[in-house]
Amino acid sequence: MADIAAQIEEIEAVLRKTPHHKATNGFIGAMRAKIARLKDKQSLASFAGKEGSGNSSGYAIKKQGDATIVLIGPPSAGKSTLINLLTNAESKVAAYAFTTVSVIPGMLKFRDGYIQILDVPGLIEGASIGKGRGREVLSVARGADLLVIMTDPERLKFFDSILIELEKAGIRINKKRPDVRVEKELAGGLTIVSNIKQDYPLTDVEGIAKEFGIKNGRLILREKVTIEQIIDVLSERIVYKKAIFVVNKADQVTETHRFEDLIYISADKEQGIEELKEIIWQRLKLVTVYLVERNEKPGTNNPVIMQENDTLIDVARSIGTEFLEGSTLAKIWGNGSKFDGQEMPFSTKVINGMQIRFV
Repeated sequence: MADIAAQIEEIEAVLRKTPHHKATNGFIGAMRAKIARLKDKQSLASFAGKEGSGNSSGYAIKKQGDATIVLIGPPSAGKSTLINLLTNAESKVAAYAFTTVSVIPGMLKFRDGYIQILDVPGLIEGASIGKGRGREVLSVARGADLLVIMTDPERLKFFDSILIELEKAGIRINKKRPDVRVEKELAGGLTIVSNIKQDYPLTDVEGIAKEFGIKNGRLILREKVTIEQIIDVLSERIVYKKAIFVVNKADQVTETHRFEDLIYISADKEQGIEELKEIIWQRLKLVTVYLVERNEKPGTNNPVIMQENDTLIDVARSIGTEFLEGSTLAKIWGNGSKFDGQEMPFSTKVINGMQIRFV
């Protein structure tokens, strides 16, 4: 770990001394890729160390339910009170920092779905380098389907500091993964392909790809991307996560002092909780479909939670591959159907409320 950190610092020192112009862009990109690769190794070594140390109690969380969200916030922001409201978890509530010293899981039942909520220890500045058990907390965040980043009116700057920590940890918030494809081959050399004019020569990308071990095949840039975005896509430790930003203790903030892009609640006074549940559901992009048995009338007795843009074949796979044997069609009722019992191909996208019978 120390050797890797020293290598990173050495490369960063070289980059600080390197002038930025067209002639050096390829070199700079390759060096940034080398740093990203070393951080991949550092992250893997850190995780392996925690696995073997026996000190990871409370952080090995099995994902359950239809989706998993993680509550992130500074110490004593009210996360424990919120998770107790949303679920039947028993997270200690007290007016001092670091009340939660391990991950507290709970389950939110909303509509027909079950959403696992994890309350993690409060994050502080320096979490990405391990302060306040930050690495363990951030490792839980990496596995979430949605992050609920929460603070109170006195610490709104926490949103900026936590975004910096998440960025350093390789967690990209509310950003779409760039459309960059890698097609590896055993031989034949490397080709960089882009149908869109980029702001740099494509030869600058070759050194980056080779730094990540891609020496043969094609690297396809399917949209306009920066060098940093290409490095992110190739880096093993980079993940892309959805997040919402919540301000607790909203009863202390007047309407005129609220920001439109923040969600205001009061956990103590149980204000805004139902609205928060609805926002969580929407951001997770969950939809409910209903299975109809062959000898049953269409109804809403057998709900299955799916994702927006899933198809009928995804539904079949989620409930058992036997539904795929010898069949390419399903009958649907309700939302998405033009008439009751309409036969649709497995490629049909599901719609909330759709009733489905596999035939």
